[in-house]
Amino acid sequence: MISHKVTQGIERTPHRSLFKAMGYTDQELSQPLIGVVNSHSEIIPGHIHLNTITEAVKAGIRTAGGTPVEFGAIGVCDGIAMGHAGMKYSLASRELIADSCETVALAHAFDGMVFIPNCDKIVPGMLMAAARLNIPSIFVSGGPMLSTNLNGKDLDLNSAFEAVGSYMAGTMDEAGVKEIEDNACPGCGSCSGMFTANSMNCLTEAIGMALPGNGTIPAVYAGRIRLAKETGMQIVDLVKKDIKPSDIMTEAALRNALATDMALGCSSNSVLHLTAIAKERGLPLNLRMLNEISEQTPNLCRLAPAGGHHVQDLYAAGGVQALLAELLQNGVLDGSVMTATGKTLAENVEGISIRDQSVIHPYDQPYSKTGGLAILFGNLAEEGAVVKRSAVAPEMLHHKGPARVFNSEEEAIAAIYGQKIKSGDVVVIRYEGPKGGPGMREMLSPTSAIAGMGLDKEVALITDGRFSGATRGASIGHVSPEGASGGVIGLVEEGDEIEIDIPNYSIRLLVDDATLAKRKEKWTPPEPRIKTGWLARYGKLVSSASEGATLQ
Repeated sequence: MISHKVTQGIERTPHRSLFKAMGYTDQELSQPLIGVVNSHSEIIPGHIHLNTITEAVKAGIRTAGGTPVEFGAIGVCDGIAMGHAGMKYSLASRELIADSCETVALAHAFDGMVFIPNCDKIVPGMLMAAARLNIPSIFVSGGPMLSTNLNGKDLDLNSAFEAVGSYMAGTMDEAGVKEIEDNACPGCGSCSGMFTANSMNCLTEAIGMALPGNGTIPAVYAGRIRLAKETGMQIVDLVKKDIKPSDIMTEAALRNALATDMALGCSSNSVLHLTAIAKERGLPLNLRMLNEISEQTPNLCRLAPAGGHHVQDLYAAGGVQALLAELLQNGVLDGSVMTATGKTLAENVEGISIRDQSVIHPYDQPYSKTGGLAILFGNLAEEGAVVKRSAVAPEMLHHKGPARVFNSEEEAIAAIYGQKIKSGDVVVIRYEGPKGGPGMREMLSPTSAIAGMGLDKEVALITDGRFSGATRGASIGHVSPEGASGGVIGLVEEGDEIEIDIPNYSIRLLVDDATLAKRKEKWTPPEPRIKTGWLARYGKLVSSASEGATLQ
C-alpha cells in the first residue's frame, strides 16, 4: 500500500508518533489510509450540510476496514459571488482546489481518496485532482436542493434573479420580489435546476466516478446518507482491487459523459470543465467533437432553466441511471466501460428503465434530435463559442441584429436595467474572459435581467466570459479567442451586424476582412484589471476557454 511509506518499518517511527499524537492506533495505521476531502463551509448552501455526509462516508470506510483521514477544501458560492468582483475568483478557485487536493494526498501517502464536493467549481476541481493523482478515488456529492411551489410555479435560484429584472421592468412589485426571495431556495443542496453544480454531479455519475444516485438523490433525503456510507465502503474495495481513475475515466467514458451531457441538456459550463478534466487525463477533446456527439444524441430532458422540471423530478423518474439505460439501449453509449461500482456501465443499468416519460423522454420521442449544447464557429469565434441550445427559444435559433457593445458586465447590466436594450439587439460583453476578466466571470445577472424583462425571445447575448447554468435564452459564452488575447470580439463596434445560426453551428460578425484588419492595427490590449495577488498570476498563466481555461 502507498501508505506504508509513512506507517510501516522502524524508520517510520517518527511518522507514526505524529499519527499517534492525533489519536490513531496501530490497528488503524495497518489499514488503508483513505483521504476524505470535505468541502464543507458556512457560505455555500450546497455545502452547509457536508459534515453530515462526511461522517457517513467515514463510517462506511471504517465498516469496510479502512482508516479515514479527513481534510478540507475551499469553495465559492457562485450565486453569492454573482454580479460583482467576487465572481472573478470562482473559476480560478477550480485550480486551487485541484492543486490543494493533490498536495495533501501526495504529501501524506494516501492509498485512496473520497471526494465530497457539491457546487460549481468544486466538482470539476476535484475531478481534475483525481485524474492527476490517479490513485483509487470515488465521489459523493451533497445532492440537489429541493424546488418548492409558490402560486403554482416551481421556484429555484433563477426565479430570484429573474424577479429583479421583472421589478426593474415594472411587472413585479417589491412584495412579490420578497416572496420569491424567501421561498426560492428552501434549504441545503446544490441549486435545484440543471445548473452547473447538478450538471457536474450528474456527469460524475455518467463518467463512472460516483455510485448510482450521486447526481439526483436530494440533499435532504436519507438516501443521500446511505449513498455516502456505501461510497465509503466502496473506496476500500477500489483500493484492494487497485481500480484507478485511469481505469474509469477513459476516452470511451468521456464520450459517454459528453453524450449524457447532450441528452440531459447540461450547463454550458460543463464544456469548460470536461475539457479541463480531459486535459488532466491526457484524453483528446476538441470542441468540434461535441457537435459530432450532439448530432448523434437526442435531447431527452429539459430541466430548469430549459423547462419546468427540477432535479428532484429527474430522481423520481429514475435518475441518471435511467437515462444511461435508455441511451445504452439505443446504441449511444459504450456499456463496457468500468465504473466506481467495480462493474461496467452495462451491468449497473441492467433492468433499469424510465419511470416517468414526461421527465425523461424516450429515445424515439426526444425534445430535439440533437443534443442540448452546441459549439458555434465563425469569424467571431474561430476557436468556438458555447450555447445551451435546449434553453433557447425556437425563434432565437436564427437571429441577426445590431451589436450593443460593452467592455464589462457592469456596463451591460446598467444598460439593461436602464431599458436601453431593444428588441433585436445583440448584447456583446467583452474583456470578461479567462485573461481579460481575469477569471471569466459567470454572468447570470444580465441574462436573468433580459429574461425578467421578457426580452429573452428577442435579444441575444454574446461574451468571452461565461454564463450561469441557470441562464436561458440565446446566451452565447466562452467566445474564443477572447478579447484580451486579440480575438475578433475585441474589434466589434456599436451597430455592427451579428448573425447567429445555432442549427448550423455558426456565429459571424458581418464585417469584411479588410475593415477588421484596419481595426486590428489600431487595437491595443486592455490594461490588466487586477495587478496583484492570485488573480494577477492567474491572468498571466491561464489558457483559452477553448482549452478548458487551465493554467499553463
